[in-house]
Amino acid sequence: MGRMTEKQVAKKTIEKLAIVVVTYKRQQLLATLFESIEKLTVAPWRIIVVDNEHSDKTHGMVEEFSAKLTAQWGTTVADLSGNENRVVYAPQTDNLGGAGGFSAGVKKAYELGAEWFWVMDDDVAVMPEGIERLAKWTDRHDVIQGSRYDYDGGPFYWQYDFIVPLGIPNPIAPAAFGPAGYRVMDTLCFEGGLFRRNIVEKIGLPDPRFFIYWDDTMYGYRASKVTNPIVVPDVVLRRTREIGNWDIAGVRQLNSTSDMNRYHIMRNRGYMARYFMTYGDYRPLLFGLGTVLTAVKEVIRLTMVDREHFKTGIVQIAKGWWDSRKLLHDPEWQPMPPLK
Repeated sequence: MGRMTEKQVAKKTIEKLAIVVVTYKRQQLLATLFESIEKLTVAPWRIIVVDNEHSDKTHGMVEEFSAKLTAQWGTTVADLSGNENRVVYAPQTDNLGGAGGFSAGVKKAYELGAEWFWVMDDDVAVMPEGIERLAKWTDRHDVIQGSRYDYDGGPFYWQYDFIVPLGIPNPIAPAAFGPAGYRVMDTLCFEGGLFRRNIVEKIGLPDPRFFIYWDDTMYGYRASKVTNPIVVPDVVLRRTREIGNWDIAGVRQLNSTSDMNRYHIMRNRGYMARYFMTYGDYRPLLFGLGTVLTAVKEVIRLTMVDREHFKTGIVQIAKGWWDSRKLLHDPEWQPMPPLK
């Protein structure tokens, strides 16, 4: 018997692959993502579109997209609800943020019987061979982060090494993938992260309480307690939204962000600390130092990239820090439960 092609390997190993997309008021970007999915050389089992806006326009786009995929690939294996269409529209009654959207999307895909979850925002496009490139890792690994191109077509460096005692990404982790051809990581990014059903069963759904920021980091951290997540050199998607940034010596970039993000970057450290406590990794002094370093980084970001928002940004950093203390001492807080 001859050696299987990459495409045949993909069809064999990424069984019941659900692409989970979260979108909110960015139909132009969503259209670009849909166009890229149409060009995939291997058809996914499902595409779950979580619409945090619950927009008629988005709904219409999804229906048109579904019809195109049916014409191109036909229907697929029925899910547990009996549906054979590849595209599932999942509107939300409120804007749940990225964290709530991914939690709802993974839950929906899980209930439909997905075996693999490939999660992404609406501001990316998938590479035509993205599924094949991920597939070659799925026989040995349960959590896989593919590489990305940035908006300008250059490589996008992602901080795959999370320094748990400090609660911050390691900005100087080696970019090279080493002799193994991949790096073991203790984090995850919901911009192209792939994980298996057994991981969801063991650690539960992504935590919607984060709203935005650190939710994917903590999901990867939780996953690292039951498996060895990896980041691989294979490029599986590219960013399609241009973001202002400060280029640091041509090696790293500090991207622009919003005041809402600044607030949640600080506030959600309270949730992060609670998860570290759950797993026995909380070191108060080191974590406090990490919080100070995070605040300093955000002030530098305000100074170098978002100067026009300096006054309001400082207020949101302080407010988020204050609210993180409340979460840290909330007597009713519980971690997300396993599904099995």
